[in-house]
Amino acid sequence: MSVSFRLQLSAMMFLQYFIWGAWYVTMGTYMAENLGASGVNIGLAYSALAVATIISPFFVGMIADRFFAAQRIMGLLHIVGAGLLFLATQMPDSTSFYWVILMYSLVYMPTIALSNSVAFYHMTDPGKQFPWIRVFGTLGWIVAGLLITLLGIEKSSGTFLMAALLSGALGIFSLTLPNVPPKGSEDGSSALSTEAFVMFKDKPYLIFFIAAILVCIPLSFYYGFANLFLNDVGMADPASKMTLGQVSEAIFILALPFLFYRWGVKNILLVGMLAWILRYIFFAFGDADANLWMLYTGIILHGICYDFFFITGYMYTEVKAGEKIKNAAQGLFTVATYGVGMVIGTWFSGLTVEHYTDNGVYGWMNIWFVPAAIAIAVLIYFILFFHEKKEIKPAS
Repeated sequence: MSVSFRLQLSAMMFLQYFIWGAWYVTMGTYMAENLGASGVNIGLAYSALAVATIISPFFVGMIADRFFAAQRIMGLLHIVGAGLLFLATQMPDSTSFYWVILMYSLVYMPTIALSNSVAFYHMTDPGKQFPWIRVFGTLGWIVAGLLITLLGIEKSSGTFLMAALLSGALGIFSLTLPNVPPKGSEDGSSALSTEAFVMFKDKPYLIFFIAAILVCIPLSFYYGFANLFLNDVGMADPASKMTLGQVSEAIFILALPFLFYRWGVKNILLVGMLAWILRYIFFAFGDADANLWMLYTGIILHGICYDFFFITGYMYTEVKAGEKIKNAAQGLFTVATYGVGMVIGTWFSGLTVEHYTDNGVYGWMNIWFVPAAIAIAVLIYFILFFHEKKEIKPAS
């Protein structure tokens, strides 16, 4: 792969995740400050991406991949997305805002798979080359958070306008990328990833799969309400501070290949679930005065929380699926977690925050105890029922 094309792919990934990080982290705070949104309203808005995750495989697998060049449809979607992000800033209430965010999510989520398709198609050694391209996506998310603080737009519509500007730029840039031709209609795969259902005959994987869906409930609390919480308890410029979570994510993802075969899947997953419990306990007792270190620790734990469960989950799925159904298995895992799991999680987290809010005052200690309790329950379930008999070894 040439240096110039490597730079193009890196820029594509940087912009792809910059756009997401620019509006997603602070959306709950924007809605509470400008639209008078309740916890249920915020949870519903965050569910839009989860709904789009369930629907997007139909679009990518049945339409985009088969009939259009990947870079062209990705460019068109980002240009349309730019208009929808701008439109979101014009919405006067939570209801109309939700419908615009849902439309935007339906446009944005397919571009995740399409950007990966563009990258993989032109790689000679994806196993070695893709991580070094994908890390620029994490860098884009970090830079978005830092710019939000630098520009002082954390509670304003400026986050959406910044995302809209970069979405339009990526749309135009995508049209300049090397061609990725459509696959045609006879690629032998199902948009529903139904081929992967055979994996549920493997009891350890089924137990893990259920746990992965349940862990999305605590994850939803963090994605939907962490920024609002940190603002509410007085942390200065939390959007930029929350990028420490992405720094942590980048560090721990580099450690996973070494730990995966040394610690074993079960131990890594258990450490990941323990990190979820610790995070929410620290949030429950943390504040910006006496226990600021607890807030920082809760943010930094994101690397272990996310990588040690979800990235490990993708790796575990890859190993268990084998060559024939690995793409279907990864698609099914994504839909089940970021789709079904997050729909449940965003709905439940919104109801929880609403329940513990009285006249605009959030009962954060009670709120954070709920995902901590769920994580403890999943941990106990996992310890009792997950028993992987086969030793997973690196490929020779």
